Amino acid sequence: MKSTIAASLLLAFSALFLAGCYEVPVTGRRAMNLVDDKEVTKMSIGMFDDMKRRYRVSRNKDHIDQLQRVGDRLSKVVFWDMPDADWEFIVFDVPQINAFAMAGGKVGVFSGIFKIARTDDQLASVIAHEIAHVTAKHVHEKLSRELAVSTVGAVGMVGGVVGGASGLTIDALSQVYGLTTGIGGFAFDRAKEKEADFVGLMYMARAGYDPQESVKVMEALELESANDPTPPALLSTHPTHPERILALMDAMPKALAEREKSRASVVGGSR
Repeated sequence: MKSTIAASLLLAFSALFLAGCYEVPVTGRRAMNLVDDKEVTKMSIGMFDDMKRRYRVSRNKDHIDQLQRVGDRLSKVVFWDMPDADWEFIVFDVPQINAFAMAGGKVGVFSGIFKIARTDDQLASVIAHEIAHVTAKHVHEKLSRELAVSTVGAVGMVGGVVGGASGLTIDALSQVYGLTTGIGGFAFDRAKEKEADFVGLMYMARAGYDPQESVKVMEALELESANDPTPPALLSTHPTHPERILALMDAMPKALAEREKSRASVVGGSR
């Protein structure tokens, strides 16, 4: 009896994964997506609008102009990975060192980020990383896994989930984005952070920014957080700073090659 149930659950989970599989840009990783893209986008836009009402939007012209300049350039590079995005780049007057991106092309930067991202190249490394979370559909994947766990036991419900009855709610999406824990949320698991580091590195390089500046941002972040209590590496949602720096350095030759391609296409007049 137990083996029959286990086999049924395995088949059901396999059906869910195969029916809702997508390919992550740049890495080519296959991942699960059982939620409706349009619903995620619609709800995300609503959440972003709510944040603009709840938190003060910065009036610092230099910061606003820099974010818009960098955001515009990156948005052109990721167009085919987010063709329907209605881009919006907002600086929030919040001293935390943080930034985020949401489905629909909504990008928020807290004013504290400019402590560690002083140049366009450095800011591009931060924004490209956050956009990479969106193009890789990390929110969709996390929601899908939770949905699969909660419904795969009810084999009769699987067809409904695959058919589009995803059961997506504002509460569920808020929790995944980290909004239920305050404005300091927006953290994914370690594997997703590493993937966003890599994809973001390629995005910034393709936009013509210097990918080596991403290492300087990590080093600056490490200095800023030196006195903060750090959880054990295995319990952290982010890889350690040295771990991320090493991964960035490993990927640097490929990123520099991407930047050279970008420069060549600009010189050739094809962009």
